Amino acid sequence: MKTLIVTGGNISKDFLLKTMNEIKFETIIAVDNGLKILNETNVKPNHIVGDFDTVDKKILETYNSDKTIQIHKYNPIKDNTDTDIAIKLAIELKSDKIIILGGIGTRIDHVLANIHILKYALDRNIECKMIDENNEIQLINKTTILFKKDITKKYISLIPLTETVESINLKGFKYELQNGKLSIGLSLGVSNEVIEEQAIIEFSNGILIMIMSKD
Repeated sequence: MKTLIVTGGNISKDFLLKTMNEIKFETIIAVDNGLKILNETNVKPNHIVGDFDTVDKKILETYNSDKTIQIHKYNPIKDNTDTDIAIKLAIELKSDKIIILGGIGTRIDHVLANIHILKYALDRNIECKMIDENNEIQLINKTTILFKKDITKKYISLIPLTETVESINLKGFKYELQNGKLSIGLSLGVSNEVIEEQAIIEFSNGILIMIMSKD
């Protein structure tokens, strides 16, 4: 099952509708103020989650009487962010692919936390990405094959989430690597490009943050 999570970060209406046209989602989860853009584009969520400290209460009230929508309200004083809760809900609903819109915004602390939260899905072998018009972010912990025909962004950066990622082999990239090592504190893996029809990322252990960027 493919699940779309819409949070309160930067999302354009055109990009939301484009994403929904390209990927047929079975479930849509609105996270707090992410409900605003769904309301503006007449996209009906299946679930609404959050402590509702940012969403317009008048917008939220319009969904209260709809029995086909499940509203999950949480105390603002909690250990987990609303996006964290949404990802765990998506996994409980048996999602095998999760796309997050709005997770990349102006709050750097939230962006970093959201990247770390992706590990919860990774540990369960569930594909989970944060995307916006300029970036795609996901975590990888095993050999990954990229096909140039499917890549829509120019640059690919590999940044270690774990302290080290060892025995890295990059094939089909502009800057190839053989038996390399990426460690926290280095910028070696930033701004690479796929130049062959197929590119391979191999490594023996650890977790990489894979970021595809438009410019």
